[in-house]
Amino acid sequence: MTSQEHAQVLITGGSVGIGLGLAQRYLAAGARVLVTGREEARLRAAAASHPGLLTHVSDMGSPSAREALARDAQNLLPNLSVVINNAGIQRRVSLAMDTASWAERQTEIDILLAGPVHLNSLLVPVMVNSGRTGMVVNVTSGGANIPQPFAPVYSACKAALHSYTVTLRHALCDTRIAVKELIPPAVATKLAGTGATHGVPLDEFCDAVFTALVESDELEIGFGMTATDAFAAHRDIQREMFKGFAARFPVKTYAGAAKRV
Repeated sequence: MTSQEHAQVLITGGSVGIGLGLAQRYLAAGARVLVTGREEARLRAAAASHPGLLTHVSDMGSPSAREALARDAQNLLPNLSVVINNAGIQRRVSLAMDTASWAERQTEIDILLAGPVHLNSLLVPVMVNSGRTGMVVNVTSGGANIPQPFAPVYSACKAALHSYTVTLRHALCDTRIAVKELIPPAVATKLAGTGATHGVPLDEFCDAVFTALVESDELEIGFGMTATDAFAAHRDIQREMFKGFAARFPVKTYAGAAKRV
C-alpha cells in the first residue's frame, strides 16, 4: 500500500462510522490524523482506542465552529494534505410527514452542505498555496443520484454536494490538489440513528475505499451498488456534458502549483 507516513489528515465526523474507519486506516499507514465530532465523549473514546488520534469537538452546522476548526487544524496539522468532509446526519422522514421545526430541518442542510462548502473555502486556499500535493474528499451518497423518499432532504443535500464537488475539481484542475468524491451505498453505521444499521459491513467498505483513495487515480469512488456499470455509465454521461457546458463561460480557477500529474 502507498505510504501515508507524511500525510496530515483532517476527517470531519470521525468519532464513529465511516469517518473513524478511515481514520484507523490512515493511522495504521503512518499518517497524522485529526478527527472532529459533536460529542466529546465519543471523541474521547475514539482517542483512547486509537493511540495518536487527535480530536476536536466541532459542530459542522455552525459557521463559527467551522472557522475555529480551520484555525486549529492549521496549528495541529501544519502540513495539512488531506481533508475528508464526512460529517453528516440523516433525518428519515417523508416530506408529507415532516412536522419538525425549521431550525431542525436547517441543521441537516447546514451540516451536510454548508459545512463542507465553508470548510473547503477556508482550507483549500491554504493547501494550494503550500505547493504540496493534497486531496479533498467529499463524501456523498447513492442518494445523490437516486433520491431516497425516506430521506428527501439528505438526498437533496448530497446531490448538491456532488454538483459542488464537480465544480471544485474544475476550480482546482491546475493545482496539485486532487478532488475525489466518495459515494457510499447503505453502510452499517448509525447515521440514521439507533437501530438503523442496515447496509454493507463497515470494515469491508472502509478497506476497499481506503485503498482506492490512496492508491488509485479514481475521482469517484463507489462500492457495491454505487460501483456498478450502470451507476458509472450515468456518471460518465454527466461528466461529458459538464465538459461541454463548462467551456461555454470560462471562469477563473485557483492559482497554485503545477498541475497534478
